[in-house]
Amino acid sequence: MPAPLASPLTLYVDSQLLSPYAMAAYVALAEKGLPVELRLVDLHAGEQRMQPYTSRAPTCRVPALAHDAFHLTESSAIIEYLEDVFPAPDYPALYPAAPQQRARARQIQAWLRSDLAALRQERPTEVVFHNAAGAPLGNAAQADAAKLVRVAQALLPTEGQSQLFEAWCIADTELALMLRRLAGPGDDLPEALRAYADAQWRRPPVQTWLQFNQDAGA
Repeated sequence: MPAPLASPLTLYVDSQLLSPYAMAAYVALAEKGLPVELRLVDLHAGEQRMQPYTSRAPTCRVPALAHDAFHLTESSAIIEYLEDVFPAPDYPALYPAAPQQRARARQIQAWLRSDLAALRQERPTEVVFHNAAGAPLGNAAQADAAKLVRVAQALLPTEGQSQLFEAWCIADTELALMLRRLAGPGDDLPEALRAYADAQWRRPPVQTWLQFNQDAGA
């Protein structure tokens, strides 16, 4: 069993808890079993551009991780830092051990962050986290949705496959979040991909994040 931390890590997230990248960073911390304190940053008030936040996060972005005197932004960097500093087998792994699978997981994360812009714009995380009604997709977003389904089916070729690799990895959470954007009228999400996304959504850290959202919106 890993030794307890002398003090919890701090994760700075948007006050509305709508950032998919903040969610990924939180899930990574929770899956590692690390104690974390959430601090809310009011983006609408511009708190991210004010002191003391800019001292911790010069790029003025969320999420940001504080580990003692070390501060780090960008969710992908935060997740890889956690994997390096709190490695398996002492802590649960966030990535596969095999180099090619590990590279594939990082590829998926990078792709989800850099592509499918029209889908992300038309189906923001309010649709995912708050079960808001999603409007029918425009042409560009429909093309993104078709690409997402095609790539996800290539990544999950086996019927009933509930995770990308032999064991869960953080890319599963991020892929499931993107798939769950396809929840509006007329969306064509194959049942196997819907079941995969639903299975990932039932993981306790994801459910905890969703509860945070409900509490924030209450």
